[in-house]
Amino acid sequence: MITKTVRLDTVERIKAFVNEVNQCPFEIDLISGRYVINAKSIMGIFSLDISRPLEMRIYCDNPEDPVCVDLLQRLSPYIA
Repeated sequence: MITKTVRLDTVERIKAFVNEVNQCPFEIDLISGRYVINAKSIMGIFSLDISRPLEMRIYCDNPEDPVCVDLLQRLSPYIA
């Protein structure tokens, strides 16, 4: 599992983020306080307080996996 802090503070950033994570084969969660939602759900993200940074958890078996490394590179604009 990989844990990063992400900032999704505009509607445009949320749309672009969801498009990126929907292309990945891994489960990804976003955590805000005690709320945990599926990062692939745009409606779920809008239910969170997006004015604050969110914790992102990517459930990949090997962080060195090329697919996982590629995903992190594509998500780098959102990582705080």
